[in-house]
Amino acid sequence: MEYSGIAMLLAVPVLLVATGLPAYLVLIGISVVAAAAGLAMGAFGTSLLSALPGRVVGILENDLLQAIPLFVLMGALLNRLPLADLLFSAARSIARRTPAASRLAGFALGALLAPMNGSVGASAATLTRVVTPKLRAQGESIETGQSLVCVASTLGIVVPPSLVLILLGDAMLRAHTEALNVVPRRMRIVNTQDIFHGALLPAAIFMVMSFVIIWWQGRRDKPAAIAAARPSELAVAGVTLACVGGLLAGIAAGYIYAVEAAAIGTFALFVGGVASGRLGWSALAAVLRQTMVTTGALFALFLAATGFTLVFRMYDTPTLIARAFAALPGGEIGPVAAGLATIGAFAFVLDAFEIIFVIIPILMPPLLQRVTDASWVSILTLLALQASFLVPPFGYSTILARSLSPEPVSASGLARRLLPFLAAQLVVLMAVFVFPPMVHPDGKTLEQGLPVLPSDDELRDTIEMISPDEVPDNSDLLPPDDQTDENADKPAGEKDDDSGEKTDDEDSGDSSEEN
Repeated sequence: MEYSGIAMLLAVPVLLVATGLPAYLVLIGISVVAAAAGLAMGAFGTSLLSALPGRVVGILENDLLQAIPLFVLMGALLNRLPLADLLFSAARSIARRTPAASRLAGFALGALLAPMNGSVGASAATLTRVVTPKLRAQGESIETGQSLVCVASTLGIVVPPSLVLILLGDAMLRAHTEALNVVPRRMRIVNTQDIFHGALLPAAIFMVMSFVIIWWQGRRDKPAAIAAARPSELAVAGVTLACVGGLLAGIAAGYIYAVEAAAIGTFALFVGGVASGRLGWSALAAVLRQTMVTTGALFALFLAATGFTLVFRMYDTPTLIARAFAALPGGEIGPVAAGLATIGAFAFVLDAFEIIFVIIPILMPPLLQRVTDASWVSILTLLALQASFLVPPFGYSTILARSLSPEPVSASGLARRLLPFLAAQLVVLMAVFVFPPMVHPDGKTLEQGLPVLPSDDELRDTIEMISPDEVPDNSDLLPPDDQTDENADKPAGEKDDDSGEKTDDEDSGDSSEEN
């Protein structure tokens, strides 16, 4: 019966590709068929299925899920308002004397908007609308523009506080908790803030390498004739950059929660849209409609994945996976490499949200039973997702870029332009894999984040070092005198004697009874 869960898992990508149905419908269908088969075969009873409502309610009580509609609304506002166009024009104007100024500005725009858009698809749509036409107007090939869209749209996977990082942080928290219930260790449970901090340095290294690649590819180009931006445009761009940078810094430092940052950003965009006259009733209705559709699809996927993983566990397949990880050689390296390879393979047919909702709850608990550093595993998962999305022609980001492109894109031409960025991504992935301290910028692991308790020998030595003069006088804590000894006020002859000897009164009493 354990292999029935593996069949369920493999059926997901096959049916997604074969039917083209939404992921949540495929997950619900597989869950219903697998549950009915399990009941018919007697693998489990109906009492286990009754746990689904409580499981769903418990998950939805998580306050962190409030960030989902806020980030989706923020992305919808960015797509509707001309803010992205203004930021791109200002960045291109500042770098107009530099070769490849438009490409550098487009990548910088992607780095700024990717965390705010919340998803790879939203970032790809915004960058295709804003960057690609301007690059084409300067004579750049469509493959060059869409390769830039591919790379920049994946930055939201590793740059906090994107929706992918928030949902992965919640999934890893649950997986780490489950793993520590099986293999108890004295350590702190990983949380979203740990993943935010751990992703900062790898994301910064990849962005610097990407800027260098873009500059190197265009170093021989003649600077294009780009008009200087107006002072008002530069001022708006500066204020926007300061606000976004402040929110990101506040989240990274732990002063602002992701939900609060999403609410602040959404409110600022809404006020700016109303004040500029760009957000009328019709535009606002379209933004809210898009937000509800996207949010509904995400929550439908979330709930469908919850039912899927419940049926998966009822077949006891996690025990099979745990035994497989336990049998892998190489200490922690072997299980981590196998887990990343599995995630990378599923990333060719599943997007980031489907992997977080379906694959992470199944794969991570048994993996974290072997691996102690949950933050390290989380960042490696993000980097593996980003690298898989960039692999042509089946990477999620490359498929999006080709489908959103206003012109046909050559698969071979896109692959050639993506190759340097993919190599940089793999370099960062291997660096984190070989040097785990990169994901701990404060130098503290989850074990070091707990207070150190003294050992028994240390406690014994401390007690022996205390002299009698240092022992505090706690006589005021004793009970009142009338409660300390119930025989204190009795005459000497009436006191009880615990030694077993009789008092004079008892002897006289016995004598009288004998007479």
